[in-house]
Amino acid sequence: MGKEEEIARIARRLDKMVTKKSAEGAMDLLRELKAMPVTLHLLQSTRVGMSVNALRKQSSDEEVTTLAKSLIKSWKKLLDASDAKAGEQRSASLASPPSKDTSEAKVHSRKRPELPKTPSTPRMTTFPPTPVTCDAVRNKCREMLAAALQTDDDHVAIGADCEHLSAQIEECIFRDVGSTDVKYKNRVRSRISNLKDAKNPGLRRSVLRGAIAPQRIAEMTSEEMASDELKEIRKAMTREAIREHQMARAGGTHTDLFTCGRCKRKSCTYTQVQTRSSDEPMTTFVVCNECGNRWKVG
Repeated sequence: MGKEEEIARIARRLDKMVTKKSAEGAMDLLRELKAMPVTLHLLQSTRVGMSVNALRKQSSDEEVTTLAKSLIKSWKKLLDASDAKAGEQRSASLASPPSKDTSEAKVHSRKRPELPKTPSTPRMTTFPPTPVTCDAVRNKCREMLAAALQTDDDHVAIGADCEHLSAQIEECIFRDVGSTDVKYKNRVRSRISNLKDAKNPGLRRSVLRGAIAPQRIAEMTSEEMASDELKEIRKAMTREAIREHQMARAGGTHTDLFTCGRCKRKSCTYTQVQTRSSDEPMTTFVVCNECGNRWKVG
């Protein structure tokens, strides 16, 4: 098994621990990562940094959080070193004048047909150029969006420029709304709230990786941005409301055996449904014909 597969395996196990809220065996996995020569490429391809950071946020074990912090700190140095090296190379290429041999080589190279270049894989998530604005309200909204994108330091492992990305999102919101009125501010606030939601980290990570484009996150509704757990709860509530509505519309059996707890009258309609296993008694749903009060028996 290669290094990338091994690190990806550890990342998956850490994610399961976070999901199950159990850090049993976490120290062994963190020690394995500590002993591995992790490169910037491995961090970006496996996203293990996000898994370790999520474990650090959740775990109450001081030893686990301390080791997790140490790993994240050491990995962040890789990103800083990469940025510094790239800056030095750019400075050196600008400072040194071309030599005679280099000039001659360039002349000869112009005479030869150039071979197609293979594009290199970008280190960071790229977006269009940052739009500029002098509006104080818009700049403040961009700052708050950038802070929301930096929640849990996911952007470090992914390598995303949060200031650049937040400007793109804000620009899309402004173009859609057309002004910085109440509608614009409410739209920005809802993006910030959902991006910072600790129960919905997948939304923020998808935006940071570019899986959800700035234009898309700027237009999404609250229901579309909600976590999978909240979506399931809403679906269940909708199904229950539909079922109760259908029962009321379908009628049932008229009876005076039940007394309404709200209006104290006995004009009711009941329906019996098998909601549990077949050897359990049926559940009786009752609707008051006078005030519409509903309750269940059994």
